[in-house]
Amino acid sequence: MKTNRRKFTRDLSTGLVGVGAIAPLHDLFSESYKKQPYPISLAQFSFASEFFTGKHNTMDFPARAKNEFGISIVEYVSMFFADKGNDASFFKELKNRTDDLGVVNNLIMVDDENIADTDKTKRDHAVESHYKWVDAAKILGCNSIRVNLGSIDQTGTAEEVAQAAIEGYSKLLEYGTKNDLNIIVENHVGYSCNGKWLVNIMKQVNHKRAGLLPDFGNFCLKRTKPETMDLAGYMNTKCLEEYDKYMGMEEIMPYAKGVSAKSHKFDSDGNETEIDFAEMFDIIRKSNFKGIVGIEYEGGLIQMAGQSGYLSNGEGIRATKRLIEKVTFAE
Repeated sequence: MKTNRRKFTRDLSTGLVGVGAIAPLHDLFSESYKKQPYPISLAQFSFASEFFTGKHNTMDFPARAKNEFGISIVEYVSMFFADKGNDASFFKELKNRTDDLGVVNNLIMVDDENIADTDKTKRDHAVESHYKWVDAAKILGCNSIRVNLGSIDQTGTAEEVAQAAIEGYSKLLEYGTKNDLNIIVENHVGYSCNGKWLVNIMKQVNHKRAGLLPDFGNFCLKRTKPETMDLAGYMNTKCLEEYDKYMGMEEIMPYAKGVSAKSHKFDSDGNETEIDFAEMFDIIRKSNFKGIVGIEYEGGLIQMAGQSGYLSNGEGIRATKRLIEKVTFAE
């Protein structure tokens, strides 16, 4: 039985989950997936507070996604197993577990060295540092790895960083192509939070394995400096200048090979207080996107950093899932 399930999941992850071939997932998973317009995945970062404090581990994450939340697609975050990057046995064991569970590994969100560094030597080293994550994603049967074009301490003008990003990204795409993997970019830090800047990168790179992972909440162009150089310090920063998130989503959705439905806080009606999910999903629908939408709840992490009024990780994931179902079923 385990062998058959593993074969089923392996065939599914390698043959059906690519962009343009997502629809069969509606027929292969639970009844909820048959009704859901977009297959829903769960991002490991939704449990960030538990991973940072050692209360959760990556091997148990897929089972928790399926058994507690009824989600059979998962997205990993490299920082939570950074010491395993070159450990093929770790990823083989994780793949065996997900196959036994009937869980599909969708992508690895990679936070590593800056492949858009304006220093060529550093940039080339950064690109090569990502190769191990491509190898890991291939073992897991993922479609993609998600990378960043920039860093918190990025130097250079928008034009200089764009040129560096095009060069570094193009080089990494070559390695991704050799391994049949997409290399996708999230609007995450610095210039990448500018929709027009990201679109320019996509147009210049013009590669079939390139794409974006639009994130509902990552459009802050400028932040206050953290008081302390740690997670708590960063989580307590404030955004000083934000790119219009709805305009940004409209600009970048045509290049999307996934979506990250970021959430933080909810009101008494179950709506996200900072992001209009109905408007976001209207933009997604109009873009004719047919891929996977990932839940990425950050409220638990913010609460860990000392701010109150946020749901626990589990409650926040459920609230996000309910909200996605409400606004998409209403379509």
